[in-house]
Amino acid sequence: QVQLVESGGGLVQPGGSLRLSCAASGSFLSINAMGWYRQAPGKERELVARIISGGPTTYADSVKGRFTISRDNAKNTVDLQMNSLKPEDTAVYYCEGVIVVRDSAIRMSEYWGQGTQVTVSS
Repeated sequence: QVQLVESGGGLVQPGGSLRLSCAASGSFLSINAMGWYRQAPGKERELVARIISGGPTTYADSVKGRFTISRDNAKNTVDLQMNSLKPEDTAVYYCEGVIVVRDSAIRMSEYWGQGTQVTVSS
């Protein structure tokens, strides 16, 4: 069973920084992509940043130049460094992983963490 566990959320003042971390654990063959999404109250979940293995890194326009996503393939982790935070960055942030597992067959599925709250407020 694959699990994604996030950490690092909290309350920060506008202009401040936070670092989110996510670790994948369990039994799997490989990780094709890892990323971060967020969902603010009353809004749909949206992509923040995503890294595809051997492929491009994608950022939402609203976070370009402020957020940086990084992966450690050896540790199966993905981090999101968030700088110059704004009140509009307030949301629950979710870690996402596209992971290949073997049970009755080899299959690729999307997994989600439980979410971590980020609040930007003075």
